[in-house]
Amino acid sequence: MPYLFTSEEYADMVFILGYCNGNARAAVVEYELRYPNRRIPDTKTISGTFRTLRETGSLPSTRTNYERAVQLDDDIVITAVHRSPGVSTRRISRRIGVSQSTVWRSLNRNKFYPFHKQKVQHLQPGDGPLRLEFCNFLNINNQLYKRILFTDEAQFTRDGVNNLHNEHSWAEENPHEVVEQNFQHRFSVNVWCGLLHNQLIGPFILPGCLNAEFYLHFLQEELPQLLENVPLHLRQNLYFQHDGAPPHFSRAVSAYLNHQFPGHWIGRGGPHPWPPRSPDLSPLDYCIWGWMKDIVYKTKVNSRDELIARIMDSAVQIQGSPEKLRNATKAIHKRAAKCIDNDGLIFEHLL
Repeated sequence: MPYLFTSEEYADMVFILGYCNGNARAAVVEYELRYPNRRIPDTKTISGTFRTLRETGSLPSTRTNYERAVQLDDDIVITAVHRSPGVSTRRISRRIGVSQSTVWRSLNRNKFYPFHKQKVQHLQPGDGPLRLEFCNFLNINNQLYKRILFTDEAQFTRDGVNNLHNEHSWAEENPHEVVEQNFQHRFSVNVWCGLLHNQLIGPFILPGCLNAEFYLHFLQEELPQLLENVPLHLRQNLYFQHDGAPPHFSRAVSAYLNHQFPGHWIGRGGPHPWPPRSPDLSPLDYCIWGWMKDIVYKTKVNSRDELIARIMDSAVQIQGSPEKLRNATKAIHKRAAKCIDNDGLIFEHLL
């Protein structure tokens, strides 16, 4: 009899067969009622188990065909995953009649791991060619990334971007820990940052509602001060980049950029258009904001002033890692190549 069950399961079969007065069919029904999450034996298995015990004085061997049983479990589990990649281990265990731990072991043996779905920017028809144009521009000018001042704005709220799935604590008993959210007193901070090769520029705290008038003031009055520590030869040759947000796309802003960075700015309506809906091509989006938020939200933030202070402190920490900043900027080349390979469409799942 090939091994499919443990010694405990064989013993339970014999007990239930006796409970059912030797009726193997009734024993199968009773076994399923008592152990709904186990593999259910058929009448032949139950009768054969009792016969082996009576003739040999012991239960069927649980070692003889162990590897065959493991392979059988693996084949069934892997087939279930291939048919439905998003299925849970609990559902697989119920569907095929094995324990959830058996499912996990099968998946681990075969190097299957749970991956969370990644949120990506939705593209619209016509975005692909614009993304291809920009990526080809970077590809042709393969050292230009060192001279691009990538910029972006982000909003930091009281509770930021928290993932409860990653917040847990180990203990012998449940400590019933909670994470506070939905505060009555809400606050937020709008932040501008730039990245020039291996140097973080800013941050700069923006007003609650950014408009074209203030953005022009920022470019004229604040940005030059933020760039004071950048070597002169870099300032004179840098390319300024921003996305197509409404405050960025005004005649006054475009006129100023044409004057200040003639032929050397990237953005909507500029000499080098920035493709819409392309945060996956901005190192601020694919690296800096997440890095900064990980630092800011290590513990609960209690006030707007505290939030601003943490944002500033996080920038100091990040600025202390120039090699990581350099790698974040350099990664634009690999991303541009993947974007080109995928005809300008979403590519982050290919990285």
